[in-house]
Amino acid sequence: MVFSKKLVDWYKVNKRDLPWRDISNAYRIWISEIILQQTKVSQGLPYYLKFIDTFPNVADLANANLDNVMKIWQGLGYYSRARNMHATAKIIVNDYNGEFPNDYTQILALPGIGPYTAAAISSFAFNLPHAVVDGNVVRVLSRVFGLNLDFNSKIGKEKFYELAEKCFTKNNPSLYNSAIMDFGSIQCLYKSPNCYNCPMQDFCFAFNKNLINKLPKKSKKVKKKIKFINFLVIDFNDRVAVLKKNSGIWKGMYEFPSIETKKEVDLDGLTNSDNWDSIFKYRDFDILNVSKSYTHQLTHQKIIAKFWHISFKFDLKKNLDFVKKSNLNSLPMSRLMEKFLESNYLK
Repeated sequence: MVFSKKLVDWYKVNKRDLPWRDISNAYRIWISEIILQQTKVSQGLPYYLKFIDTFPNVADLANANLDNVMKIWQGLGYYSRARNMHATAKIIVNDYNGEFPNDYTQILALPGIGPYTAAAISSFAFNLPHAVVDGNVVRVLSRVFGLNLDFNSKIGKEKFYELAEKCFTKNNPSLYNSAIMDFGSIQCLYKSPNCYNCPMQDFCFAFNKNLINKLPKKSKKVKKKIKFINFLVIDFNDRVAVLKKNSGIWKGMYEFPSIETKKEVDLDGLTNSDNWDSIFKYRDFDILNVSKSYTHQLTHQKIIAKFWHISFKFDLKKNLDFVKKSNLNSLPMSRLMEKFLESNYLK
């Protein structure tokens, strides 16, 4: 196929020099693919290097304390990726004698690994004939071949995988997959693609029909939910209360106890809430400081947060752990917590 040949020729000239390229180490390839699931290469690269330096092999990761894994991951977001990696490492050590499975189906069954990641690991580490299909690949195929379908629909997934298999070069799967991923990342960009210096220009459907900005077909945007969260920085003898999240997007991370409200509230609105009384036995406290409002954007929600620095004088109803302020930075915390700590309110 002309498309595949031009793609590989383009790649040989324009390929990026990345530390997980041109290696067959399945562990390192897996780490890179998980990091890059929701992260750009420029942001993910330093995390990859730090992760590999801290956990050089799958046994090191499996034997690590989960808090340490989450701390290394801190700032990357989508923290279920780190939890799944830790779980997968344990499975590989316990069920596969520490050797990464070399079968697509077995790889796909591991926690946190979907069809795209399984195909990437299979082809890059073991040269198995599985085509990768991610956002970059969908964009390239949609524009070049005029496939005007939403990838997130059932029929869309079927057609894109069918087209990907037709274009796929099975005699060198690693080379082809690397080529189409890089092409989507640096040539056929979502915004401002480099169409006027593109080897596909002569037969690209979107370019020749002036539909570059219309393809790929976009899913309907989900309206973001707004959450108002009041974090309580409860201070006692130079220690502050923290809790470890056991559910939600920040599961496994530490944060200050919090009260969610329907809107931004003042002190009366906060202290008169039912949740306030579920934490404090008494109302003898001092407000040492109230932070500015922090806006934190997530994929499907926007969080507006305030941090209330409170000195309390009697027992709490809720069982909370207290840590030294100087030790807060050693705990794995979300980027929202980091923003607050960086503001030096507690210094």
